[in-house]
Amino acid sequence: MKPNRPFPASLAAGLCFLLSAGTLNAQDILWEKSYGGKHSEYLFDAQPTPDYGFILAGSSLSKKTGNKTEAAAGDLDYWVWKMDEKGELDWQKSFGGSGADLLQSVRLTRDGGFILAGTSDSPKGEQKKEDGFGKEDFWIIKLNAKGGEQWQRTIGGSGQELLQSVVPTSDGGYLLAGSSSSAKSEKLAAGQSDPFGKSETGFGNLDYWAVKLDSEGKIEWQRVFGGQYADQLRSAVQTRDGGYLLGGSSNSPESGNKSEKCYGMSDYWIIKLNAKGELEWQKVYGGEGDDQLQAVLQARDGNFLLAGSSASATTGNKNASNGKGTDFWLLKVDTSGEILWQKTYDIGKADLLTSLEESRDGSLLLGGHAQSEAYATRKKDREGINDYIAIKTDDKGEEQWTQTVGSGGEDILRKAIETRDGGYILAGTSMGSPSRDRYSGQGRNDFWVVKLKDKKKKEEKKNPIEAYPNPTLHYTNVLVGYEFQKGTATVYDLSGRQLQHFDITDRTVPVDLGGVPEGIYIIEIRTNVQEDAVKVVKAINRQ
Repeated sequence: MKPNRPFPASLAAGLCFLLSAGTLNAQDILWEKSYGGKHSEYLFDAQPTPDYGFILAGSSLSKKTGNKTEAAAGDLDYWVWKMDEKGELDWQKSFGGSGADLLQSVRLTRDGGFILAGTSDSPKGEQKKEDGFGKEDFWIIKLNAKGGEQWQRTIGGSGQELLQSVVPTSDGGYLLAGSSSSAKSEKLAAGQSDPFGKSETGFGNLDYWAVKLDSEGKIEWQRVFGGQYADQLRSAVQTRDGGYLLGGSSNSPESGNKSEKCYGMSDYWIIKLNAKGELEWQKVYGGEGDDQLQAVLQARDGNFLLAGSSASATTGNKNASNGKGTDFWLLKVDTSGEILWQKTYDIGKADLLTSLEESRDGSLLLGGHAQSEAYATRKKDREGINDYIAIKTDDKGEEQWTQTVGSGGEDILRKAIETRDGGYILAGTSMGSPSRDRYSGQGRNDFWVVKLKDKKKKEEKKNPIEAYPNPTLHYTNVLVGYEFQKGTATVYDLSGRQLQHFDITDRTVPVDLGGVPEGIYIIEIRTNVQEDAVKVVKAINRQ
């Protein structure tokens, strides 16, 4: 891809349409920031970190320009930006080969690091350490708490693989959720070894493909699900029984190993697996139009939430009709997939939901983007093409407030996150010049993050020192809740014997407990500001 090449089709599919909405109890904008170089950056995921900050994940076409400090390796590269609670840089990293590397998902790992997951068509070279299998492959990179690479894996077949989501699992491994057009690996078909090749033949032109990895990135099992047409897996979650829920969209009829009919152009399709990846049940939800699922999660009450967008009227098993165009569509189903309730949310002419979170009180935060209305409406129209949209609901999906944020151009929200300080982070891509709610800008397209503050929401008290994870098997990260210039970290056992002592300058302090026995340890932090200590439990992996 050349710098002046049109916007990539694989990206455009998720970036089409959207803007506007009226607001109830509109939230104040505390700050907004743009991250990127002089060309183009596309954000696809963001996650909160235990130190009150956030990690942003996407891809970059820019060279070392703007506030991007690392040069590009080739076409699109993986680009991650770790920021503090004020949006200021902690660190950033770029990974890529000579081709296009599209980072779709980032998650925290139980050792305090991060797992990056996306799609690559790059051969071996630059930061890519393994050759590809086909047109595009799954590409996974494991980072430590400071962004240093620990290992990477390329996984795929002879065709196209599209990795959308990665899920850290309770055994320390990972579930990869995406789609594949590849047949079974030629080496495996011939009885040869192929440890990272596709082991099952597909059913249509694109199938769900779930791959389970161990903690070192080795494949434990993989499964293919699909019908005769296109089945796109976009989201997954590990369930409380140790199994998995896979969610995406399908236009396949009853065929392959898809056992339920299609209601319209495309439907939500969810699959429940046990811990070994074996099918337990599957369900289809939709109407006569186009229904695209983007996010699944298991709610606090044990049931499942399914979120996406719908262009269907009240047909099929959809009983909440959309407005004009495409609307947010949210369902709650029980542990057998039976519908408990469903809601639609009509914001603009074309509304695309991309994000779903549940709060500790059971309330829900929906995020996406919406296109302004072209016709008369009770809602207040905003100027621009696409806007960020955040909707807060109660535990039954009843709307509490809606907030619209945007510039004069295209603003594509990917993640809405409720923060520990009583606010909200909206993270995505802005293609508009500074205007309206946007005052910053680096290049043609930037990562754009907006911080909202809810005046009615109680701010969580920040602890002076915390440790995450705790208990831990190996690493823990001591999180210092205040600014300081210099300090030291000291690790003691319960007898008072000093085991480690080292200087610190950062508020996140990785501590390696992998070489000490099971038990309780004291980590003391002394800075030029104050002294604190935290107890950390070193556990043993009994799985």
